[in-house]
Amino acid sequence: MAGLIDKAKNFVAEKIADIPKPEASIDDIRIKGVARDGVTYNAKVDVKNPYGHSLPVCEVSYTLKSAGSVIVSGKMEDPGSIAGNQTTKLEVPMKVPHNIIVSLVKDIGSDWDIDYELNLGLTIDLPVVGNFTIPLSMKGEIKLPSLKDIF
Repeated sequence: MAGLIDKAKNFVAEKIADIPKPEASIDDIRIKGVARDGVTYNAKVDVKNPYGHSLPVCEVSYTLKSAGSVIVSGKMEDPGSIAGNQTTKLEVPMKVPHNIIVSLVKDIGSDWDIDYELNLGLTIDLPVVGNFTIPLSMKGEIKLPSLKDIF
């Protein structure tokens, strides 16, 4: 009996492994806005849906790091759905308080940017399979706002 159960588990695991899954990539990170309490950065994520029907995105979790320190982390609950047989652009806003940016003075240096690492987890509700998380990562530089951006 145990052998039959193991065969059934292996069969289901093989079938689920062959199911097409959505693919995603981080396209860009830019400044979305500057306010008195902080700077909002926007990560643009392209998500490709291989199915003919839309898929709900349960949440997007994010962690933005610089010089090994976490600048901001959080979750964006229920950001919408991914259109069927299309690539959908999701925007993930991340608000960074000014005091955190000031604490990164060593990294900012003379070029007025922050070297960053962004880790995203895009959780999608797949039929039959359930919640499926796509891990994404990107490294680069974010330009800081200058006085002309603020005024």
